[in-house]
Amino acid sequence: MNPALLAGAFCGIGLFLLVFALIPRRASLSRQLAALDAGPVPSRPSTAGNESEVSRWIGRMVAKLCAEQGWEFRSLRSSLALAGMSFEGYLASKVLLAIFGLVLGPALYALASLAGLHLPFGIPIWVGLALGLVFFLLPDLEVKQKSDRARRDFRHAIGAFLDLVAMNLSGGRGVPEALMAASEIGAGPSMWRIRETLANARITGQTPWQALGTLGEEIKVDELRDLSAALSLVAEDGAKVRESLVSRAASLRRRELTDLQGQAGEKSESMLVAQMLLCAAFLIFLMYPAVRALLGNA
Repeated sequence: MNPALLAGAFCGIGLFLLVFALIPRRASLSRQLAALDAGPVPSRPSTAGNESEVSRWIGRMVAKLCAEQGWEFRSLRSSLALAGMSFEGYLASKVLLAIFGLVLGPALYALASLAGLHLPFGIPIWVGLALGLVFFLLPDLEVKQKSDRARRDFRHAIGAFLDLVAMNLSGGRGVPEALMAASEIGAGPSMWRIRETLANARITGQTPWQALGTLGEEIKVDELRDLSAALSLVAEDGAKVRESLVSRAASLRRRELTDLQGQAGEKSESMLVAQMLLCAAFLIFLMYPAVRALLGNA
């Protein structure tokens, strides 16, 4: 009786949530304005081409639902932009993976039943829920790894960018011209993002250092915000910034070198642990016949 009640309750809750999500609701004015603000956010074409029509439709539906509720996810959107992933594709992957995890529990139960292994009926439900939760969180882990890697690359590019700006300043150029010339020399996604930010600032009438500070706030890179503050001092007080930029670039390189040395040390420790486990397993393999013979004689 209890397995049947659990199965019926599980299916009933699933059907209720499905019907509730599909029922059109009248959104308030604030939610409609939030949906209009979130609507023009573009997605990366590189990721959109890899998505199927079903995943695109699911992503658009979930994104529309989030916009109607007024959920902006600004930090998540900045991480997705750094990771090169679209917001709709991210939402679709979470939904589809969660559904796959929910279905995987009963599927494993059916395979176990066909193999002759009889388990309680409530186990596949809890296994499906656990797998659905784990698979639902997998895209978050992927976004975090990719965004952290992109931020490290961004910090590495900023060090070279500061050196290029200092060289252009020593050549007699002004701060805006030096920033634009330095961004045009470099290549890669980070320099392309800086170049696009400076070009947009020129079109909108915003100062380049304010645009760089806004970009640093958006992608959560402190070095860009510090550069914006230093350049604003040059514009307001006329401070000499070339030596400061060179010292900042050297400090960034020393910090990056320290981080790389720390990562190398962590990998060396993990390799040492793996070697110790391998040696312990080999010793157990050698000692097992002798121990078994002694115990058999006893």
